[in-house]
Amino acid sequence: MLKAPQHQVAGHEAAGVGNLGPLVDGSGSFYKPLQDDKRGSNEVAFYTSLSTNNGIPPHIRRFFPRFYGTQHIEASDGSGLLPHLVLEDLTLGRVNPSIMDIKIGSRTWAPESSEKYIEKCLKKDRESSSLPLGFRISGLQIYRSKELGFWKPGKKAAQKLSTEQVKLVLRRFVSSNTLNDLDLKPDCAFASTVYGGSTGILSQLLELKAWFEDQTIYHLYSCSILVTFEKELALQGKNPGAQIKLIDFAHVYEGRGVIDHNFLGGLCSLIKFISEILTAPSECKIDVSAKADQKNLTD
Repeated sequence: MLKAPQHQVAGHEAAGVGNLGPLVDGSGSFYKPLQDDKRGSNEVAFYTSLSTNNGIPPHIRRFFPRFYGTQHIEASDGSGLLPHLVLEDLTLGRVNPSIMDIKIGSRTWAPESSEKYIEKCLKKDRESSSLPLGFRISGLQIYRSKELGFWKPGKKAAQKLSTEQVKLVLRRFVSSNTLNDLDLKPDCAFASTVYGGSTGILSQLLELKAWFEDQTIYHLYSCSILVTFEKELALQGKNPGAQIKLIDFAHVYEGRGVIDHNFLGGLCSLIKFISEILTAPSECKIDVSAKADQKNLTD
């Protein structure tokens, strides 16, 4: 039986009749409704190209969700049969995953976009950390405990986090002292386990960066890196399953032999901040008042 994803942190949600959003079948497939303009066909074209392009190394291909084609299914909004992308369910098997959706690039619009769409994207970019940092957090949830469940700020609040608040969240994401939403000094207890190590998030990001320094096949606009791990496994001293995946490809264009500097720049910026956390996890050089933190992170 198809149902709304339990751990969705960004994007349109299938929250009952009248709301069009993705569905999962509980067996490993994620059904994403195709947008009825060029964005839908663009995303299908990208996944089709990716699956047949022999120029994508296997170690890079693993950073993309598996693609199983398209299928007409009953839409979540009750509008009947609609075409959906059938993708890998990235949270299958996860019990209480901490998740961050990080939109990469200081510019989220492509040169081919209409003036109206560019204006819309520019507004969001200016109101977020996209311009100063080269990335922004589109949504997140951080597992706290069985009793308290998840800390999950609203999507609009997450997207409007300031530069300093984004730095705070990157630390809070791998901290054990997240019981209080207003805790301004994260302990970064799981930084070395989640961000560090040969299989940690930083190592994966560096592997991806090495490819983007050379690849000229695609230019990815408004694409996100989804970061996940299991805090409970980290608490037990086990491998927390830290993983990154690239998602959202409605705005992918041909690279035409040119490096995607917009995506690469945002990726390098994210790597810089995570590296700093690993280098000095006890140093929290963040100046955010409790009042501002409460207003922006709990909306």
